[in-house]
This record gives sequence, C-alpha cells and structure tokens, in this order.
Amino acid sequence: MKGKFGLLMALLVTAGCATATEELRIYTEQYPPYNMTTNGQPFAHSKADITGLCTDVVKALLGKTELEYSIKLRDLSYGLNRAERHPDHGIYCVSKTDDREPFFDWVGPLSSIKWTLFAKPGSSIELERLEDARQYRIGGYKGDVMTNYLANKGFEVSAISNNGLNARRLVEDQIDLWVADGLAGPYLAADASDITGLEPALSFRETPMYLAVHKETSAEILQALNRGYQELVESGEKATISRSYGF
Repeated sequence: MKGKFGLLMALLVTAGCATATEELRIYTEQYPPYNMTTNGQPFAHSKADITGLCTDVVKALLGKTELEYSIKLRDLSYGLNRAERHPDHGIYCVSKTDDREPFFDWVGPLSSIKWTLFAKPGSSIELERLEDARQYRIGGYKGDVMTNYLANKGFEVSAISNNGLNARRLVEDQIDLWVADGLAGPYLAADASDITGLEPALSFRETPMYLAVHKETSAEILQALNRGYQELVESGEKATISRSYGF
C-alpha cells in the first residue's frame, strides 16, 4: 500500500507541475499609454493592475482562447531576459528587430509607434531630416529599439533606465533632444517629470509592436494566440480598442 500511495503522490505532483508550466507568463513595461499600471507604480504583479492600449489588445485576444496566463509589469530588460530564456513566456509591446527575432514567435501587430525626436518647450531646434540631429546630444531609454538604432548609427546618445526623466534632462539642458514615441513621449514627460509642451522636432520612422512569445513555446499555444488575434481583428474589436486611445 505504501508503495502504491507513494506512486500516486508522485503522479499527482508531476501532474501539478505540468499544469503549472502550461500557464503563459507574460511581461510588459511601464510605457504609457501602451502599457501601464492602474496606480502609476513602476511594477505590478497582477494583470488586473495593468492597463493600456497594448494591454487591452492582449487581454482581448487571450479572452478568445482558453489559455491560462499571467501578466507582470517590470522594466524592459528584465522582461526581455525572461521571455528570451524560457518557453511559455512572452513580452509586449516590443518591436521585431534582427537581434530579437530568432528568440520569438510574433503575434500582432498590436499597435505601432512613431519614432520622434523631442526638444524642450520653446526650443528653436529645427530638423528637416535625421542627419540634422548629429550635432545634438540625444537622450534615450536603455534597451529601447529607437535608442539602439541611433546609437548604432553613430549619434551621440545618452541612455538612462527611467525614460520619463529624459524630459527633465531636456529642460535642464543635459540633453538637446529626446528620442521617444510620438504619443508616449509627452505622456511620460507629464507623468514622470510634470513637464508639458515638448516640441516634436522630427518624426523619422514608424514601427509595428507585437506580443513576442518564446520560440519553444508549444505549437498549440502559439496557434491559439494567433487565432485569437485574427478573431480580434476580423471582429473589429482591435480597431475599437485603438480608437479609444485616440488612434
């Protein structure tokens, strides 16, 4: 009896572990209005405490599946590291870059961002093309695709881990320009630094943003996510969510 009981307990534990690993664990970052906490805090442990345009799209597409999932809000580098290393893990809203693409399958696009260079309120800086920005000091966000793009192109970029503080750096003349999304930049400036009236000096690119899921996640999960996304698009629900945020 003891042997049978022990075997039964071992099977139950194994089954419990298998069930636990079937949960899709998703990460995002504080990047209003695409992803953000409901209380303004920089971290969140529960999907109920996370909102935003991309979050609403992700929750809606997952609602069309039977998948169990969690969403946690951390900084970008942490979420990317987890999602790159572990099956059944994902991160949104992120862009599909050459260095990221081998690690993930991509669901979306959920939305898109406009790569914009902002100057401080009242600035006289005028840019007709990206090359005109080479003479200026540019603030950026560590791990961000726009920041990395400019740095790789040889621009003078100073990146920090709290993106919203770049607006404060602008008005204090620590930097001349700040590269950020055309919608998120002013939102972050007002929220993190209480600064309004930024001058958009140049928008130079637009990039689609996705839910990136580890490539070794099961085919069933990936298929369910893509079906859910297609249903969301075809029903018009994705467009409705986008319009609610001014898109």
